[in-house]
Amino acid sequence: MPDRLPDSRSASPQPLVLPHPLPATLKALRASGWRSRSVKDEVRENFLQKLADGTELFPGIVGYDDTVIPEINISLVAGHDMLFLGEKGQAKSRLMRLLAGFLDAHLPYLDDPAIPFHDDPYRPISRAGKRLVAERDEADVPIAWWPREERYAERLAPGTKFADIIGEIDPAKLAGGTSMSSEEALHFGLIPRLHRGIFAMNELPELDELVQVGMFNILEERDVQIRGYPVKFDIDVMLLFSANPSTYNRSGKVIPQLKDRIGAVIHTHYPRERALGIQMVEQEAGIEAGGPWPVVVPPFMKEILEQITICARKSKHIDQQSGVSARFSIANYKTLVASARQRAVRLGERPAVPRISDLGHLYASSLGKLELDLMGSHQMTERQVLDGVIAEAIGIVFEEYVEKHSLDAIAKVFAEGMKIEVGDMVPSTAYEQIVADVPQIWEKAFEVNASRDPAVRASCIEFILAGLYAAERVSRVQTHGHTIYDTRGFR
Repeated sequence: MPDRLPDSRSASPQPLVLPHPLPATLKALRASGWRSRSVKDEVRENFLQKLADGTELFPGIVGYDDTVIPEINISLVAGHDMLFLGEKGQAKSRLMRLLAGFLDAHLPYLDDPAIPFHDDPYRPISRAGKRLVAERDEADVPIAWWPREERYAERLAPGTKFADIIGEIDPAKLAGGTSMSSEEALHFGLIPRLHRGIFAMNELPELDELVQVGMFNILEERDVQIRGYPVKFDIDVMLLFSANPSTYNRSGKVIPQLKDRIGAVIHTHYPRERALGIQMVEQEAGIEAGGPWPVVVPPFMKEILEQITICARKSKHIDQQSGVSARFSIANYKTLVASARQRAVRLGERPAVPRISDLGHLYASSLGKLELDLMGSHQMTERQVLDGVIAEAIGIVFEEYVEKHSLDAIAKVFAEGMKIEVGDMVPSTAYEQIVADVPQIWEKAFEVNASRDPAVRASCIEFILAGLYAAERVSRVQTHGHTIYDTRGFR
């Protein structure tokens, strides 16, 4: 976008400290030293100031430090409109919302009900705003302040009409005698009303083609046309979009002219390391581990839960173009902890410790979040696919623990051959009968102390049994929430 601002606008990046109370007239505003900037200049300068100060730029965003964040930073400095391209659950909407944090805390505008949007006091673009400034003394021109949190708006593309985001002729105003060729006859949509703010459109490929035409005109010329009425407003807005690659790259879903006018495409991704995925889940789940019914989640249970998501993202039975959202991991983590806490309350145990048998409740939080690949699923049900993914994840994590800690000493505990019944409502004390003596290695092998706490020991025992089953070294029968492992075939 070419710089259309008058030369009187200062290019100084130094932040201005406004007086309190904030100026209430145009005369007081000029005396304060406030300067008018385009929204992209405002975002750029505030971003660079935070960068120089060492302020956290994108709080709560995990795993993007070396990939996504640098690209956003460069795009902000370049003054680009941006498209966030990635599968569902990759924080695209959160990133767009966080960009509003680079706006000023408050922005002055002409305070008059006849003005349809937040007009710049120094450079009004509406007819009513220009008239107000021209006809009154500056001491009589009222100024109000637009808070940062109101300067960002977003819209979901499906069902969005031209009138929603651009505008329409207002029939009520025509009936009242307003001329159709007059600006006053128009009802402005979200984008004109976000003049001097940030507007985001989610799921861009689902936007009606007619609306896309209006969007690329705004991107290129920063003006709008409503029902043939050329509204040659110099609209100052930062535009953001989000899309899934499978639909964005499909021919005909997004018109080429609109693609060509988007300044930067920011590619998002899922966590590239299991540890980052666990960190994100713990952060977003917001579970209180203390309280009257405290929870201890063994590291191997966290790893299994995140590995389930990783395996789902690689499964040939699941549609990978749709993706497996981070919300899948978060919902499952909450379910896992809730199952353990319910057991603790009903059995009077403290702390609550999730077990493998608690994974049996993941159907409620998982089904519906996985979209099957109709070509690769071979008529498997969603529940069958999930069972396979869970079994694969348990096997992977178990093998890692075997290699890292050598669980031979623990395996010998089960070598005598016996049937072991476990379940999500089996008391932890029942597991003490399985092993009379806890091997010393248990204290180190699981990063939790299995020798001291019955609930922790129960979780460790179930992990070993499930791992041995995944390695096809024991048999298993599941019935009505209970699982019986037969270790008599173990060698």
